[in-house]
Amino acid sequence: MSRGRTITVPADEVSEAFARLQPHLPPYLRKIEPTAYNRLRFELVPFTGREECPTRPRSFYDDPALRFVAEEDDPREFRIREMADRVMSDLLEQAGDEWRDAAYVADLKQVVADAPDRWKTYEREAKALESAYSYLRTPDAARVWPAALSRLVDAQDRTRAAAVAFDERALDIAVVHRKHLYADLGHDAAFARDGYPEAKDWHIASAEDYGSGFFSQYDTGVPLTERVRRLIEQQDNHITKVGRLSGTATV
Repeated sequence: MSRGRTITVPADEVSEAFARLQPHLPPYLRKIEPTAYNRLRFELVPFTGREECPTRPRSFYDDPALRFVAEEDDPREFRIREMADRVMSDLLEQAGDEWRDAAYVADLKQVVADAPDRWKTYEREAKALESAYSYLRTPDAARVWPAALSRLVDAQDRTRAAAVAFDERALDIAVVHRKHLYADLGHDAAFARDGYPEAKDWHIASAEDYGSGFFSQYDTGVPLTERVRRLIEQQDNHITKVGRLSGTATV
C-alpha cells in the first residue's frame, strides 16, 4: 500500500484491518485476492447498471475503529486504519468502473430498439440508389433517360426517408454515448456487450450535431440525413451539368 511512501503492514495488522472492514463490505463483493505489487483484485457480482452507483457506506465513516488516527499518536492504529481505507477505496474504484460500464450497456439496450432494422432498410435503399445512379452512366440509359431519371429520384426519396428514420434512433443512441462519456467501454465494445456487434458500422454522429443545422464540410461525423443530402446534391448537380453540356431538355 502506498500514499506517497511505502508502508509495511505486518500480517497480524492486515488481518485486523480486514476484520474491521468485514461489517462494511458491500454485498456485491464475492472475493478478494492478492495480485502483484501488493495490490488486490476484487471479484464482484456483475452489475445490471440499474443499481445506485457504488459508494462508501455511511457505516464505514461512523465506525470509531476506522476513523483517522495520526501516525505519531499511534503507529499501529495508523497502519491498520490506513490499510482499511485503501482497501475500501480500491474496491469502490473497481466497483465504480464496472457499474459505469453496466449502466452504459443498460442505457444502450433501452434506446437501440429497432435501430438494426432501420439500418438494414437504409443500407438496402442506399444500395438501390447507387445502382440507379450508376445505371445513368451506361449506354442503355440514353434510350430510357426520363424513366432512368425517375427511378433515380424515387431511389433518392427512399434513401432520404430511410436516413431520417435511422437518425431518429441514432440521436437517442448519441445521447447515451454522451451521457456515458467517461465509461471505460468504448462505443463498439458497449454495443458488442449489448448484443449488437454490427453497430460498429452504424453511422451515428455526436448528440450535438443532430438538428443543429451547422455541419462541417466533411462527411465524417455528420448525421446520416445530412450525408444523404450531400450525396443527392452531388448527383443532381452532375446530372444538371450533363444535361446542360449535352443539351438534353429533359434534365
